[in-house]
Amino acid sequence: VQLQASGGGLVQAGGSLRLSCAASGSIFTVHDMGWYRQAPGKERELVALISTGDTTNYGDSVKGRFAISRDIAKDTVLLQMNSLKPEDTAIYYCNLRNRNRWAGTTTDYWGQGTLVTVSS
Repeated sequence: VQLQASGGGLVQAGGSLRLSCAASGSIFTVHDMGWYRQAPGKERELVALISTGDTTNYGDSVKGRFAISRDIAKDTVLLQMNSLKPEDTAIYYCNLRNRNRWAGTTTDYWGQGTLVTVSS
């Protein structure tokens, strides 16, 4: 599985950005796609995930500001980020998790990361 992310950049506090991630390769019928982020000196944390059934899950710090969506036909996931804060500054990593329903296992794939910088 290959993940190609785009859309990072520099924005002022209160602004918006949209991240996009396109997946290709051996994608299972049941899988999740989403975003994690890692700020300097901090651990990687969940931003948002969306399942094949469109169930979404957000990190507490982004609820109400970020929205995740997907185009299953294009194997693409979008992250709309609004009301950005300086603390949202991080490298954002696209993630795809293949779920093997028969074996009960999961496999994670990661994109190369895209930098989001929010200035105050």
